[in-house]
Amino acid sequence: MRMKPSRNFLLGLCSMLALGFLYYSSGRISLRGWSNISLYDSQGFLVKLDRSLPLELLYKYGNLSEGACKPGYAAAKMSAIYPKFAKLEPMFLDPNYKRYAKIVDYSPPFGVKSQEKIIDILLSATKNYGLGEELDSMSCKTCIIIGNGGILANKSLGPRIDEIDVVVRLNEAPVKGFEKDVGSKTTMRITYPEGAIQKTERYESQSLFVLSAFKALDLRWLRYMVFNQRLEQLHSTIHLADAFIQSDVHQRRSTDGFWKSVAKHVPREPSDMRILNPYFIQEASFKLIGLPHNNGQMGKGNIPTLGAVAITMALHTCDEVAVAGFGYNMSTPHAPLHYYEKIRMSAIKESWTHNISKEKEFLMKLVKAGVIQDWTNGVCGAGC
Repeated sequence: MRMKPSRNFLLGLCSMLALGFLYYSSGRISLRGWSNISLYDSQGFLVKLDRSLPLELLYKYGNLSEGACKPGYAAAKMSAIYPKFAKLEPMFLDPNYKRYAKIVDYSPPFGVKSQEKIIDILLSATKNYGLGEELDSMSCKTCIIIGNGGILANKSLGPRIDEIDVVVRLNEAPVKGFEKDVGSKTTMRITYPEGAIQKTERYESQSLFVLSAFKALDLRWLRYMVFNQRLEQLHSTIHLADAFIQSDVHQRRSTDGFWKSVAKHVPREPSDMRILNPYFIQEASFKLIGLPHNNGQMGKGNIPTLGAVAITMALHTCDEVAVAGFGYNMSTPHAPLHYYEKIRMSAIKESWTHNISKEKEFLMKLVKAGVIQDWTNGVCGAGC
């Protein structure tokens, strides 16, 4: 009769111990999961950023001589602070672009959906899809993205910029007359119809003309540039495209024209024209900066600036990445907005398409972690 209470007691004790173990284990798992989550911010970047190299990168790059190009450095450093950064994407669209599901599922600016026919026409005309034989064959190449900020003025960075392998300029920012500060070398100029240089004499004698298509109409504009056809009045270009484009009623409604005048001619051979891979717009917006997805459509505050897009491109394709002329300091309203004109910083208005504050947070992460080098210290000033 005395055994029954003992057995019941032991059974109860075992049950309590088992429950306690499960509770303790689940607590540890939960804490461990919470600890891991706290290491990264909402976009997936390490919260604690510094310029020190992880051990595996220190071993790989630590013994290189000072100033030597570090192969794969930008992508490796980016992956160290942002583990989701993995697959490297090509700079420009090529005939194999339809294999990339990430862009075929989205319409411009985030992809190529419904634009495949006109893109095929353009690619068959340009026939070239890289930087050029010399640059494409380099085992390690340095790149710099030249922003248009007034902070570039009087820095005398021109000679240093010209030593970089790939010099990327944006929109219509001039070179002639500003060589002392911005250099004279241009590998490529990334732009869109409204941002393209309109006076043909202002184009460099040699450089790639790269279209970043933010809307379907931009690709149709490029078709006229590639085939050197006369561009009629802007509002009528909507009716000048091929029948296969005009049959898309939704497309016509969503491309009701340009928001300002555009270039009528680009003094480049088709072989010097490229289409920027729209994946970089998609990745910069939705993943790196964290702008609203808006069902994959262009909307309020979900378009990254061309500068952020160019930097994203460089992280995928360049071994080392630098920037110059980036960063707007709103505490100095009378400072020049751009290096080439007298418009003041106070002229900046809240943008419908861009989210400058969130974009700055993204760029600061890259500079703080040493993923990119900021030659003009405009991204975060003394904050990095």
